[in-house]
Amino acid sequence: MKLSDKNYIQTKTEEAKAKIIDAGRRISDSEALEIVEDIILDGMDFFDLSEYKSLIDSVYARTRNKFGLLESYLNDDDYSEIMVNGIENAFAERRNGEMIRLDGLFDSVGELETIIRNIASGVNREINELSPILDARLPDGSRVNAVYKNVAADGPVLTIRKFGKNGYSLSDMTDSGTVTAECAEMLSCLVKNGYNIFVSGGTSSGKTTFLNALSACIPRGERVIVIEDSMELKLQHIENLVQMECHNANSTGQGEINMASLIKTSLRMRPDRIIVGEVRGEEVSDMLQAMNTGHDGCMSTGHANSVGGMLRRLEAMYLMGSSIPIDAIRAQIVEGIDIMIHLGRLDGGMRKVIEVQELIGFADGNYVLNPLFLIDDRLNLRRTSNELHNNSKLRLRECI
Repeated sequence: MKLSDKNYIQTKTEEAKAKIIDAGRRISDSEALEIVEDIILDGMDFFDLSEYKSLIDSVYARTRNKFGLLESYLNDDDYSEIMVNGIENAFAERRNGEMIRLDGLFDSVGELETIIRNIASGVNREINELSPILDARLPDGSRVNAVYKNVAADGPVLTIRKFGKNGYSLSDMTDSGTVTAECAEMLSCLVKNGYNIFVSGGTSSGKTTFLNALSACIPRGERVIVIEDSMELKLQHIENLVQMECHNANSTGQGEINMASLIKTSLRMRPDRIIVGEVRGEEVSDMLQAMNTGHDGCMSTGHANSVGGMLRRLEAMYLMGSSIPIDAIRAQIVEGIDIMIHLGRLDGGMRKVIEVQELIGFADGNYVLNPLFLIDDRLNLRRTSNELHNNSKLRLRECI
């Protein structure tokens, strides 16, 4: 008998659960631990003393923790992402970019499914064969995506992206090497002065974290409306704050609240600024209209491989819900967005600002960009010799 024997661990886990239920009352954690210890002691002939505590911890976690053995990784701030691809393949990414394999997390598909259903029920959603995809968040703000076994060939898939408990400031970003102090100072000034800023980047490039850092520069006295698929941004210094999140339709197809409708209603809330967590579709048109109707200081993010690629994607997303001429769409993009920031994820997992460009027009079939910061061949972010073209919003000129 080995500690890694899944059948043995599953049997002991089920036995512990049954005894806890038989207790007929809500028992304490210490009482549950005693039950698990008594059960494991019956099998001590199979194990070395060195394996005893590990087995106790494993069965107790499966018996008592809502997320089973995943809970220790969720509670460890050293990890930024957890990826489960069926019960045999699980991985965790450390904040320094290191990827590690996690073995022995689940003893059955049913255990993983139970964890996923626990997450869904915690946010009043459901996941099953009729509704096989879940997008949700944990109470600490961690982003969750799950795919049920009838869609995923190798079994249920669970992806959890964790965010720092206190968020990140631009100073933190400077310390980590994501952005230079000079660039951070300029971006802080641009946020304070109400420039409309769009952050682009690939998957896991740090867009949301960087947007959160930029948001920390918003003056305390402003009224801010935040709209997200799942709440992730933390604007703890803003008192006059409204945070709204989208809702999926229920099992009967009712109750959907999409991002476009939230952006529209936010315009009636007397906002000083509107922050849209991420745009993925036709809600781009509503976001750009907000930027073009006197709501300075709006910010958002989107997936793309470059600033130029993001601008073309904005066009495509706008066309998803509108048939207006492309020139009119480009005019709204140019009039609405002042600054484009692109982030990349480098080899080794480091996130870094790749370029900061001012959007100043459209001519001869291309967007006219004014590069303010660009990354060089040595992956260092450098200030260009270009000055800010649009200085009409500047109130704090000394910080540029």
